[in-house]
Amino acid sequence: MAAKKKIEEFTATGRRKTSVAQVRLRPGTGKWVVNKRTLEDFFPSEALRRYIEQPLKLTNTKDKFDIIAKLGGGGVSGQAGALRHSLARALSVADTSLREVLKNSGCLTRDSRMKERKKPGQPGARKRFQFSKR
Repeated sequence: MAAKKKIEEFTATGRRKTSVAQVRLRPGTGKWVVNKRTLEDFFPSEALRRYIEQPLKLTNTKDKFDIIAKLGGGGVSGQAGALRHSLARALSVADTSLREVLKNSGCLTRDSRMKERKKPGQPGARKRFQFSKR
């Protein structure tokens, strides 16, 4: 029986709003698989794709890794932010010398802004019912 060759793989998790992204980086040619679809198919917006690929451009690793991502929760922009965060974290695990570049550009910082909860007795998080003096 032939011994299986161990493929070096780097994993990381990123979050944004209510979205979670799990990324696996494998040495390869720059192929993307996002929820079993291509990046262009999953994110039709060019602006979001550029935002997601920012950590790869900063570190010049665009064609060095194949990226397999699993996304869940939230909306399109939240998932894009989560994917960017997890990609940056995986790159810093793969090569620790890239960490400083990613940190200075803000890619490793988790964007902690969340939707504010609705308060009881009010129509929304901040909105109040109309005040009546009499």
